[in-house]
Amino acid sequence: MIDQNEFPSDADPFDIAPVRLTVDLGALAENWRDMARRSGSARTAAVVKADAYGLGLEDCGETLYEAGARDFFVAVVQEGVTLRAYAPEARIFVLSGIWPGQERMFFENDLVPVIASEEQLAFWMSVLVEFGDYPCALQVDTGFNRLGLPMQDALALAEDVSRPASFSPVLVLSHLHSGDTPSAASSKAQLESFRQVSAAFEGIESSLSASAGIFLGPEYHFDLTRPGIALYGGEAVNGMKPLRPVATAEARIVQIREAAVGSTVSYGATHQLERASRLAIASVGYADGYLRSLSGSGIPLRTGGTGGGFGFIGGYRVPVIGRITMDLTIFDVTDVPDGAVRSGDYIELFGPNMPVDEVARAAGTIGYEMLTSLGLRHERRYLEAE
Repeated sequence: MIDQNEFPSDADPFDIAPVRLTVDLGALAENWRDMARRSGSARTAAVVKADAYGLGLEDCGETLYEAGARDFFVAVVQEGVTLRAYAPEARIFVLSGIWPGQERMFFENDLVPVIASEEQLAFWMSVLVEFGDYPCALQVDTGFNRLGLPMQDALALAEDVSRPASFSPVLVLSHLHSGDTPSAASSKAQLESFRQVSAAFEGIESSLSASAGIFLGPEYHFDLTRPGIALYGGEAVNGMKPLRPVATAEARIVQIREAAVGSTVSYGATHQLERASRLAIASVGYADGYLRSLSGSGIPLRTGGTGGGFGFIGGYRVPVIGRITMDLTIFDVTDVPDGAVRSGDYIELFGPNMPVDEVARAAGTIGYEMLTSLGLRHERRYLEAE
């Protein structure tokens, strides 16, 4: 029988993890300060929905609060409940609004619902009748055709003298659908529409711009900006260099194997080697959010001519070869010098040497999806902000 005492138990889980994620909270805080500077006279919120874009709501929320953020946006009420413990004096807006049965969660955690439809508005009015005054925000659709009251309905609501006095929104907001494309004429059209809304709700703060809109200039900033992806090191505007990288994902190399010319690699034998090759088998797959569409071959849905993803190890970019599987990915490390890569080493999947948006484009998607798809198996290390 094996004596368990013979094995050390003090190993750092991060150092032995199959897949791991480093989150630089200092870079996150500095990215928020950068976006606050770019927002000029407008206050700057922080969008932390989807577990802070996959990087951890608790740690990221607390870091952003300590950096100075006092307005936060989450997608659903449960996120707001979690965040409240880490942002005690902040205003926390819930973008999906409020539904019957959620009243206690909102009131006990001092969360602000974003009213985004006629149905929600009617329900909210009934809540106010029963519970009295309570703040809300009002979302108006200026051309997205997603959430928000139709613009004409919002203008009529602003002018409705019979509107209950207890209905007192603290913010009106809308969202640009093409803010990441600076040349899009639609952003100017949405801006003009939102100016009408803002004027109709005189005396109430207004917010139009998420990350991309902040870069469009001061006229888009209004009273409050709402940066999201830019905080986490992703591209906010197409073709523009992102801010500081925040997340680095790595996978351990389980095995390095020699493969003969003419042999095939991975499921479906979709890649045939044209040279004798050295292959590194890494312990990451689509179960960890390393998307199958990054495969080096055998992916009929991917278009645009891309050959698949790359990793970074030993100072070299190395291609994914063959299909990515649930738990394993194969990289071609033939061109990496002998001794520069060994079993047990970690390969960078995305991070400072492999920008997350570059990896995402190889997968036919966007950095948002790469970050929010991170699986549960990543062992996490947070580098504290000063």
